Amino acid sequence: MEQVSFSDNSLFFEKVEKTFLLHKKLIKKLLPEADVQHVGSTAVPNSLTKGDLDIQVRVTSEQFSISVQTLSALYELNEGSVKTDSFRAFKDDSTDPPIGVQLTIINSEFDFFWKFRDVLLINDKYRKEYDDLKRNFEGKKMHEYREAKNEFFQRIIETPEFKKL
Repeated sequence: MEQVSFSDNSLFFEKVEKTFLLHKKLIKKLLPEADVQHVGSTAVPNSLTKGDLDIQVRVTSEQFSISVQTLSALYELNEGSVKTDSFRAFKDDSTDPPIGVQLTIINSEFDFFWKFRDVLLINDKYRKEYDDLKRNFEGKKMHEYREAKNEFFQRIIETPEFKKL
């Protein structure tokens, strides 16, 4: 049973940023038209994080199929995640930090990771609320944390900040 643990992202910032830039360069070399974004809590200063790196790769619908093939050669398909015609999740647990890659079609239903990051950057109240949620789940079951996290982000979707993006 996987338990969740969080740390201040300042402990990971340098390593995460270096890893992000390395993988962004690699992805852009193979998918030059892709929009590659650092998302997740390590992209939001002063946040609590599990210490992993989340990358969103945004492509057009025409580029999606080849992007799935290309990213499959670089990363493992995240079998525990949703798989649709506009979204695929990949991972690499062997890197330091571990990496999650979310491939989305631009403006599709799953093209929200960058928006969540931006809302947390725009409104520190939401970032603090998210950190409080994490503190409440420290040492608890990962699936319970993920459920609470999903509820939190469902509320964020309804905010004026999110709707403007």
